[in-house]
Amino acid sequence: MVPIGIIFIMVCVFGGYMVSGGKIEIILEAAPHELLTIVGAAIGLTIVGNKLSVIKKLGYIFKKAMKGPAFKQDEYKDLLCTLFLLCKLIKSKGMIAIEQHIEKPEESTIILQFPSLLKDHFAIDLICDTLRTMTMGMENPHQIEDLIDKAIEKHHHEAAAPAHILQTMADSLPAIGIVAAVLGIIKTMASIDQPPKILGAMIGGALVGTFMGVFLAYCFVGPLYNKANQTLEEEQQFYFIIRDVLVAHLKGAAPQVSLEIGRSNVPSSYQPTFLELEEVTSNLKFE
Repeated sequence: MVPIGIIFIMVCVFGGYMVSGGKIEIILEAAPHELLTIVGAAIGLTIVGNKLSVIKKLGYIFKKAMKGPAFKQDEYKDLLCTLFLLCKLIKSKGMIAIEQHIEKPEESTIILQFPSLLKDHFAIDLICDTLRTMTMGMENPHQIEDLIDKAIEKHHHEAAAPAHILQTMADSLPAIGIVAAVLGIIKTMASIDQPPKILGAMIGGALVGTFMGVFLAYCFVGPLYNKANQTLEEEQQFYFIIRDVLVAHLKGAAPQVSLEIGRSNVPSSYQPTFLELEEVTSNLKFE
Protein backbone atom coordinates (compact mmCIF):
# COMPACT_ATOMS: atom_id res chain seq x y z
CA MET A 1 0.00 0.00 0.00
CA VAL A 2 2.96 2.37 0.44
CA PRO A 3 3.53 3.02 -3.30
CA ILE A 4 -0.21 3.54 -3.78
CA GLY A 5 -0.23 6.07 -0.93
CA ILE A 6 2.75 7.94 -2.40
CA ILE A 7 1.08 8.17 -5.82
CA PHE A 8 -2.15 9.36 -4.18
CA ILE A 9 -0.26 12.09 -2.30
CA MET A 10 1.51 13.32 -5.44
CA VAL A 11 -1.68 13.41 -7.49
CA CYS A 12 -3.70 15.23 -4.83
CA VAL A 13 -1.03 17.79 -3.88
CA PHE A 14 0.35 18.70 -7.29
CA GLY A 15 -2.87 17.97 -9.15
CA GLY A 16 -4.78 20.29 -6.83
CA TYR A 17 -2.13 22.97 -7.27
CA MET A 18 -2.29 22.77 -11.08
CA VAL A 19 -6.10 22.59 -11.24
CA SER A 20 -6.31 25.77 -9.17
CA GLY A 21 -4.15 27.56 -11.74
CA GLY A 22 -0.69 27.09 -10.23
CA LYS A 23 2.29 26.95 -12.56
CA ILE A 24 4.20 23.72 -12.03
CA GLU A 25 7.16 25.15 -13.97
CA ILE A 26 8.12 27.34 -11.00
CA ILE A 27 8.31 24.30 -8.70
CA LEU A 28 10.15 22.17 -11.23
CA GLU A 29 12.73 24.88 -11.86
CA ALA A 30 13.42 25.55 -8.19
CA ALA A 31 13.10 21.96 -6.91
CA PRO A 32 16.61 20.67 -7.80
CA HIS A 33 18.38 23.50 -5.96
CA GLU A 34 16.02 23.48 -2.99
CA LEU A 35 16.21 19.69 -2.68
CA LEU A 36 20.00 19.85 -2.78
CA THR A 37 19.93 22.17 0.22
CA ILE A 38 17.17 20.38 2.15
CA VAL A 39 18.09 16.75 1.49
CA GLY A 40 21.80 17.49 1.80
CA ALA A 41 21.31 19.14 5.18
CA ALA A 42 19.07 16.27 6.32
CA ILE A 43 21.74 13.73 5.37
CA GLY A 44 24.37 15.85 7.10
CA LEU A 45 22.46 16.08 10.38
CA THR A 46 21.91 12.32 10.24
CA ILE A 47 25.65 11.74 9.94
CA VAL A 48 26.45 14.21 12.72
CA GLY A 49 23.83 12.95 15.16
CA ASN A 50 24.09 9.17 14.85
CA LYS A 51 26.60 6.37 15.09
CA LEU A 52 27.70 4.75 11.84
CA SER A 53 26.39 1.35 12.99
CA VAL A 54 22.90 2.86 13.36
CA ILE A 55 23.01 4.71 10.04
CA LYS A 56 23.92 1.48 8.24
CA LYS A 57 20.61 -0.01 9.37
CA LEU A 58 18.49 2.68 7.70
CA GLY A 59 17.96 0.42 4.69
CA TYR A 60 16.55 -2.21 7.07
CA ILE A 61 14.06 0.35 8.40
CA PHE A 62 12.95 1.41 4.91
CA LYS A 63 12.44 -2.27 4.10
CA LYS A 64 10.27 -2.68 7.20
CA ALA A 65 8.23 0.39 6.24
CA MET A 66 7.70 -0.81 2.67
CA LYS A 67 7.10 -4.54 3.25
CA GLY A 68 5.50 -4.65 6.68
CA PRO A 69 5.98 -7.36 9.35
CA ALA A 70 8.17 -10.35 8.53
CA PHE A 71 5.90 -12.67 10.52
CA LYS A 72 2.62 -13.80 9.04
CA GLN A 73 0.28 -16.64 10.01
CA ASP A 74 2.61 -19.39 8.80
CA GLU A 75 5.52 -18.06 10.87
CA TYR A 76 3.31 -17.87 13.98
CA LYS A 77 2.15 -21.45 13.38
CA ASP A 78 5.74 -22.64 13.02
CA LEU A 79 6.75 -20.88 16.24
CA LEU A 80 3.83 -22.30 18.21
CA CYS A 81 4.46 -25.81 16.91
CA THR A 82 8.16 -25.60 17.77
CA LEU A 83 7.44 -24.44 21.31
CA PHE A 84 4.76 -27.09 21.69
CA LEU A 85 7.16 -29.88 20.74
CA LEU A 86 9.91 -28.56 23.00
CA CYS A 87 7.52 -28.34 25.98
CA LYS A 88 6.18 -31.79 25.21
CA LEU A 89 9.69 -33.23 25.09
CA ILE A 90 10.59 -31.67 28.44
CA LYS A 91 7.37 -32.98 30.02
CA SER A 92 7.93 -36.52 28.81
CA LYS A 93 11.73 -36.92 29.05
CA GLY A 94 12.97 -34.12 31.30
CA MET A 95 15.30 -31.17 30.78
CA ILE A 96 18.27 -33.35 29.80
CA ALA A 97 16.53 -34.39 26.58
CA ILE A 98 16.36 -30.79 25.41
CA GLU A 99 20.12 -30.15 25.40
CA GLN A 100 20.80 -31.62 21.95
CA HIS A 101 18.18 -29.31 20.47
CA ILE A 102 19.40 -26.06 22.06
CA GLU A 103 23.15 -26.51 21.61
CA LYS A 104 22.91 -26.93 17.83
CA PRO A 105 19.44 -25.66 16.83
CA GLU A 106 20.32 -25.82 13.12
CA GLU A 107 20.61 -29.61 13.53
CA SER A 108 17.61 -30.07 15.82
CA THR A 109 15.08 -32.57 14.51
CA ILE A 110 12.36 -30.42 16.07
CA ILE A 111 13.41 -27.02 14.73
CA LEU A 112 14.27 -28.40 11.27
CA GLN A 113 10.59 -29.29 10.87
CA PHE A 114 9.95 -25.53 10.75
CA PRO A 115 12.83 -23.98 8.72
CA SER A 116 11.17 -20.54 8.56
CA LEU A 117 12.04 -20.10 12.24
CA LEU A 118 15.76 -20.48 11.51
CA LYS A 119 15.62 -17.27 9.46
CA ASP A 120 15.13 -15.25 12.65
CA HIS A 121 18.32 -15.61 14.68
CA PHE A 122 16.98 -13.65 17.63
CA ALA A 123 13.94 -15.92 18.02
CA ILE A 124 16.15 -19.02 17.93
CA ASP A 125 18.64 -17.50 20.39
CA LEU A 126 15.83 -16.41 22.72
CA ILE A 127 14.35 -19.91 22.81
CA CYS A 128 17.69 -21.69 23.19
CA ASP A 129 19.14 -19.27 25.75
CA THR A 130 16.00 -19.43 27.87
CA LEU A 131 15.88 -23.23 27.80
CA ARG A 132 19.61 -23.39 28.53
CA THR A 133 19.05 -21.18 31.58
CA MET A 134 16.30 -23.53 32.69
CA THR A 135 18.63 -26.55 32.38
CA MET A 136 21.06 -24.72 34.67
CA GLY A 137 18.49 -24.66 37.44
CA MET A 138 16.63 -21.37 37.01
CA GLU A 139 13.03 -22.52 36.91
CA ASN A 140 11.29 -19.66 38.69
CA PRO A 141 8.62 -18.41 36.23
CA HIS A 142 8.95 -14.79 37.38
CA GLN A 143 12.72 -14.78 36.94
CA ILE A 144 12.46 -16.34 33.49
CA GLU A 145 9.74 -13.88 32.47
CA ASP A 146 11.88 -10.96 33.61
CA LEU A 147 14.91 -12.37 31.79
CA ILE A 148 12.98 -12.73 28.52
CA ASP A 149 11.40 -9.27 28.85
CA LYS A 150 14.83 -7.66 29.20
CA ALA A 151 16.18 -9.55 26.19
CA ILE A 152 13.18 -8.49 24.06
CA GLU A 153 13.41 -4.89 25.27
CA LYS A 154 17.11 -4.76 24.33
CA HIS A 155 16.43 -6.23 20.90
CA HIS A 156 13.57 -3.81 20.24
CA HIS A 157 15.64 -0.82 21.35
CA GLU A 158 18.44 -1.75 18.96
CA ALA A 159 16.05 -2.49 16.10
CA ALA A 160 14.13 0.77 16.59
CA ALA A 161 17.22 3.01 16.82
CA PRO A 162 17.41 3.60 13.02
CA ALA A 163 13.69 4.44 12.96
CA HIS A 164 14.33 7.34 15.34
CA ILE A 165 16.57 8.81 12.64
CA LEU A 166 13.47 9.17 10.47
CA GLN A 167 11.59 10.79 13.34
CA THR A 168 14.39 13.32 13.88
CA MET A 169 14.56 13.99 10.17
CA ALA A 170 10.80 14.54 9.95
CA ASP A 171 11.02 17.03 12.84
CA SER A 172 13.93 18.87 11.21
CA LEU A 173 12.83 19.08 7.57
CA PRO A 174 10.33 21.98 7.98
CA ALA A 175 13.02 24.12 9.65
CA ILE A 176 15.56 23.17 6.99
CA GLY A 177 12.98 24.16 4.38
CA ILE A 178 12.77 27.58 5.99
CA VAL A 179 16.56 27.86 5.82
CA ALA A 180 16.42 27.07 2.09
CA ALA A 181 13.66 29.66 1.63
CA VAL A 182 15.61 32.33 3.49
CA LEU A 183 18.62 31.67 1.26
CA GLY A 184 16.32 32.12 -1.73
CA ILE A 185 15.06 35.42 -0.35
CA ILE A 186 18.65 36.60 0.19
CA LYS A 187 19.35 35.75 -3.43
CA THR A 188 16.23 37.65 -4.47
CA MET A 189 17.16 40.74 -2.46
CA ALA A 190 20.49 40.85 -4.30
CA SER A 191 18.48 41.24 -7.52
CA ILE A 192 16.08 43.88 -6.22
CA ASP A 193 16.67 46.02 -9.31
CA GLN A 194 15.02 43.45 -11.55
CA PRO A 195 11.46 43.87 -12.93
CA PRO A 196 8.53 42.66 -10.75
CA LYS A 197 7.91 39.70 -13.05
CA ILE A 198 11.40 38.34 -12.46
CA LEU A 199 11.34 39.15 -8.74
CA GLY A 200 7.99 37.38 -8.38
CA ALA A 201 9.38 34.22 -9.97
CA MET A 202 12.45 34.37 -7.71
CA ILE A 203 10.34 34.80 -4.56
CA GLY A 204 8.08 31.96 -5.69
CA GLY A 205 11.15 29.77 -6.22
CA ALA A 206 12.42 30.66 -2.75
CA LEU A 207 9.12 29.65 -1.16
CA VAL A 208 9.43 26.25 -2.83
CA GLY A 209 12.06 25.55 -0.14
CA THR A 210 9.51 25.94 2.66
CA PHE A 211 7.01 23.87 0.72
CA MET A 212 9.51 21.07 0.07
CA GLY A 213 10.59 20.90 3.71
CA VAL A 214 7.04 20.62 5.04
CA PHE A 215 5.95 18.33 2.19
CA LEU A 216 8.79 15.85 2.69
CA ALA A 217 8.40 15.87 6.49
CA TYR A 218 4.66 15.28 6.73
CA CYS A 219 3.92 13.37 3.52
CA PHE A 220 6.94 11.05 3.28
CA VAL A 221 9.44 10.81 6.11
CA GLY A 222 6.94 11.08 8.98
CA PRO A 223 4.56 8.42 7.60
CA LEU A 224 7.49 6.10 6.83
CA TYR A 225 8.62 6.42 10.45
CA ASN A 226 5.12 5.62 11.70
CA LYS A 227 4.86 2.57 9.44
CA ALA A 228 8.30 1.26 10.42
CA ASN A 229 7.54 1.79 14.12
CA GLN A 230 4.20 -0.03 13.83
CA THR A 231 5.93 -2.91 12.04
CA LEU A 232 8.62 -3.25 14.71
CA GLU A 233 6.04 -3.19 17.51
CA GLU A 234 3.97 -5.85 15.75
CA GLU A 235 7.02 -8.04 15.24
CA GLN A 236 7.84 -7.68 18.94
CA GLN A 237 4.67 -9.63 19.69
CA PHE A 238 6.25 -12.64 17.95
CA TYR A 239 8.86 -12.78 20.71
CA PHE A 240 6.33 -12.27 23.48
CA ILE A 241 4.71 -15.52 22.32
CA ILE A 242 7.95 -17.30 23.25
CA ARG A 243 7.81 -15.75 26.70
CA ASP A 244 4.15 -16.60 27.24
CA VAL A 245 4.50 -20.26 26.24
CA LEU A 246 7.70 -20.97 28.19
CA VAL A 247 6.47 -19.17 31.32
CA ALA A 248 3.18 -21.09 31.16
CA HIS A 249 5.19 -24.30 30.88
CA LEU A 250 7.25 -23.38 33.96
CA LYS A 251 4.06 -22.73 35.88
CA GLY A 252 3.11 -26.36 35.30
CA ALA A 253 0.70 -26.04 32.39
CA ALA A 254 0.35 -28.97 30.00
CA PRO A 255 1.93 -28.47 26.53
CA GLN A 256 -1.53 -28.12 24.97
CA VAL A 257 -2.46 -25.44 27.50
CA SER A 258 0.84 -23.57 26.99
CA LEU A 259 0.20 -23.72 23.26
CA GLU A 260 -3.28 -22.24 23.65
CA ILE A 261 -1.93 -19.43 25.83
CA GLY A 262 0.54 -18.58 23.08
CA ARG A 263 -2.10 -18.84 20.34
CA SER A 264 -4.43 -16.47 22.17
CA ASN A 265 -1.76 -13.75 22.11
CA VAL A 266 -1.06 -13.93 18.37
CA PRO A 267 -2.20 -10.73 16.58
CA SER A 268 -5.78 -11.16 15.40
CA SER A 269 -4.98 -10.81 11.69
CA TYR A 270 -2.56 -13.76 11.87
CA GLN A 271 -4.12 -15.84 14.63
CA PRO A 272 -4.82 -19.46 13.67
CA THR A 273 -7.96 -21.04 15.07
CA PHE A 274 -7.83 -23.64 17.82
CA LEU A 275 -8.89 -26.37 15.41
CA GLU A 276 -6.29 -25.38 12.79
CA LEU A 277 -3.51 -25.61 15.33
CA GLU A 278 -4.80 -28.81 16.85
CA GLU A 279 -4.87 -30.44 13.41
CA VAL A 280 -1.26 -29.43 12.76
CA THR A 281 0.14 -30.45 16.16
CA SER A 282 -1.64 -33.83 16.21
CA ASN A 283 0.67 -35.08 13.45
CA LEU A 284 3.94 -33.72 14.83
CA LYS A 285 6.82 -35.81 16.17
CA PHE A 286 9.09 -34.55 18.91
CA GLU A 287 11.92 -37.05 18.53
